[in-house]
Amino acid sequence: MSTFPGSPKLVKGGIVLIDPETAAVKRIITLQYNPDSITRTLQVKGNAEDGERSEALRLKGPPVETIKLEAEIDATDQLETAEVVAVSAGIHTQLAALETMVYPESRQMLANNSLARSGTLEIAPMQASLALFIWSKARILPVKITEFSVTEEAFDVNLNPLRARVTLGLRVLSVDDLGFDHKGGVLFMNYQQNKERLAAMLTSGSLDSLGIGEIP
Repeated sequence: MSTFPGSPKLVKGGIVLIDPETAAVKRIITLQYNPDSITRTLQVKGNAEDGERSEALRLKGPPVETIKLEAEIDATDQLETAEVVAVSAGIHTQLAALETMVYPESRQMLANNSLARSGTLEIAPMQASLALFIWSKARILPVKITEFSVTEEAFDVNLNPLRARVTLGLRVLSVDDLGFDHKGGVLFMNYQQNKERLAAMLTSGSLDSLGIGEIP
């Protein structure tokens, strides 16, 4: 990245964990390097598969959107400046912050175990933090992590990992999953409405450019 004073500030992608009830920010995980690419897939939720011709153009709800990306983590720069955590733990802290997103909190597990031992018949499932995948102001998405894999590629003398590639699979949570009143549902609607605004800004093409003068 250029160090020229007039260079624009690099915006990084990342994941923010918030409390699903209060929307208070619990943790911010900034990607060290922005991935070169992300893959997004939209699965349409329509009625055509039901075989009813009259329903072919109807949509049941927003599409199921999935995102896949690969993030790189490297302790080289921190080691060059003798950053204390990197020297003692390598990139364990970055990996742990990402990995614990798919674990229930240990305190919840221990509390539920105590309830089970005391004879409690019904124990509520543990609720995780709401994860927001943030990829610019235009994309702030409530997501569920569906895939997580780590390839560790270098280690120090104490076998602390120094470099790794993390593959994340994310499923966007829509109002069908969370409801319109949930904070995540509100963020999803903002995301969809922003798409509609962007689509409205596109200059419409012409039938002539398609080689036809009119729709028959």
